[in-house]
Amino acid sequence: MLREVVKIDEALCDGCGLCIPNCHEGALRMIDGKARLISDLLCDGLGACLGHCPQGAITIEKREAEPYDEVKVIQLIIPQGKNTVIAHLKHLRDHNETAFMQQAMQYMKSVRDTLPFNLDEVIHEMHKPEVSMMNHAHGGGCPGSAERSIKKPVAPVFVPVQNSNTSELQQWPVQLHLINPASSLFHNTDMVLAADCAAFAMGNFHQRVLKGKTLAIACPKLDQGQEIYSGKLVRLIEEARINTLTVVIMEVPCCGGLLQMARNAVNQSNRKIPVKLMVVSTDGGVLKEDWV
Repeated sequence: MLREVVKIDEALCDGCGLCIPNCHEGALRMIDGKARLISDLLCDGLGACLGHCPQGAITIEKREAEPYDEVKVIQLIIPQGKNTVIAHLKHLRDHNETAFMQQAMQYMKSVRDTLPFNLDEVIHEMHKPEVSMMNHAHGGGCPGSAERSIKKPVAPVFVPVQNSNTSELQQWPVQLHLINPASSLFHNTDMVLAADCAAFAMGNFHQRVLKGKTLAIACPKLDQGQEIYSGKLVRLIEEARINTLTVVIMEVPCCGGLLQMARNAVNQSNRKIPVKLMVVSTDGGVLKEDWV
């Protein structure tokens, strides 16, 4: 499976920074006067930054997809210098990818004597407290797109589930364009792919559908770039190895495209997973719920 990732020609980059705000994932940063891709993990290859480079220094390259390997990534980043390494590590930390961050640190400790910088300076910088989330996010990317796990307190056993108003959302972001299939948040989870309108129509969406599952939302009628959606669903099945996929659509005809998208992704994948369909009426009732 081919994956699209941003490539930066440093010889052409003049450091104008126009590309930075247009990387919604925050995978681009200005470091040492150049735009740098600090995380293959967060780059989804949408190319939103392409039209904002007056020098044509940013392109999209296609390469064979393989499971994310932090050691390989940090090996590519080390030659770019200490500041880029620090930005990459902080990016992993801020997106709750602590396992990847620890892998990178362990690798650098194992090759400490060959590094082109002082590893102790990197470790010292990583222990500094951040000033604030907003100040940190200003360096690149939208704070609203920052990936995070949402932890839930255990509800008292005497609270009736049907009367609970507790959110069951386990991760952020949820829009399919913004989620990253390589994120550890999705590994071996049961996943819901829901039409944008479904949760608004269905009063008990969180308790009946979302509880214990990860989530992606999309609109098969209005969203642009749906070929990207298909690729992400294939990667969720193959790389994140989701266990099941529940597709929640409205009864209106245009919503059927979401189920077709899911079916196509399963057919294209080298793994086959169970798919459940739930059809919701415009007044919030469940018209159909079955494995398909």
